Amino acid sequence: MNWYYSYSTWIGPVKISDKGSAQVQVEGMEVELKLGLENQEGSLDLKLKDCSSSVKDISIKLDGGASWLYQGIIDAFEENIGSAVENAITKKLGEGISRLDSYLKSLPKEVPVDDQSSLNVTFVNDVLLSESSVGFETNGLFIGRNDSLPIPNLGYKNLKLPIICTNLSKMLAITLDEAVFNSASSLYYDAKFMHWIVDQIPDQSLLNTAGWRFIIPQLYKKYPNHEMNLNISLSSPPVVKISNQKAGAVVYADLTIDVLEEDEVIPVACISLMIQASGLVKINGNNLVGTIRLDSFGMSLKWSNVGNLRMYLIQPVMWTIIETVFLPYANAHLSKGLPLPIIHGFTLQDAEIILSTSRVAVCSDVAFAESESDRHILQSYNSLSR
Repeated sequence: MNWYYSYSTWIGPVKISDKGSAQVQVEGMEVELKLGLENQEGSLDLKLKDCSSSVKDISIKLDGGASWLYQGIIDAFEENIGSAVENAITKKLGEGISRLDSYLKSLPKEVPVDDQSSLNVTFVNDVLLSESSVGFETNGLFIGRNDSLPIPNLGYKNLKLPIICTNLSKMLAITLDEAVFNSASSLYYDAKFMHWIVDQIPDQSLLNTAGWRFIIPQLYKKYPNHEMNLNISLSSPPVVKISNQKAGAVVYADLTIDVLEEDEVIPVACISLMIQASGLVKINGNNLVGTIRLDSFGMSLKWSNVGNLRMYLIQPVMWTIIETVFLPYANAHLSKGLPLPIIHGFTLQDAEIILSTSRVAVCSDVAFAESESDRHILQSYNSLSR
């Protein structure tokens, strides 16, 4: 990775005393950097391989005071002064690269999502360099909080990231594979977070056997005017699928109807559900958030203690429960969002989302949102660079 910079500048006048000043002009300054940026066990390693600077000409003119005396001395040592400027620039660049390397090594390897999960953002594969961009690949999968991070397998197939932004002037592009979302699904499923008991719904009459009198007559006959719960548990992790212009999920769940009799909970029937939903993905701050809506669902009777059930009568009730209970619950969690791996202090601006086969891409400009802590860091950095 080579960086080349050339410029000419004029500095002055510079006051050196009450009786004199100096005008400094630097022409044809060239700086060339050769940097190495590699992935070292999940962290970025920045090395300065070569650094050179040259000053074609430096001119210092003194005015006033005893300038007639000192001008000759300065002219005699002009070449030495130029060399000193070159060495000072090289030294400062080396110090700056060293500080940048320390900063890159200090980047977190996981980003907290909530109390249960984090995103594993250890780097994998080699850094991808082009004439106009630098690309990084991270693990990106969900992990449990406080889980030890495995050393990433650097033998993964090294993929070239395609240019997917419709507006090539965007400063940043982040691509998330559907595996990221499915890893979250599996983590929360394994942690037993995809099971809940519903005892309040908008149509509360459906939580009393009287509300099922004409739908499941045997239920009302056996348990007249009894309160009920709906015990919902997913039978497997939801599967997220992303295609061109569409994101969706397939959910398999069991809904058990429980009758409450004094202090006893009596399961009376279980219905298996297959729910197909489509989603809308958008940006909220630095988070990727979403909502889902019901496309279709199927159901079948898994077992019953109140005789055979007429599923065509139960279907409208299940539709209502999915629309008024399941989807609002899911959307409440999706609205919290997935934090995108953005460096602290920067925010997305004018972001656009592009869906493609198995991927979600976020293309955006970025802005620096300076806080008090960020201002303190910048002041500390500036003091070191002097």
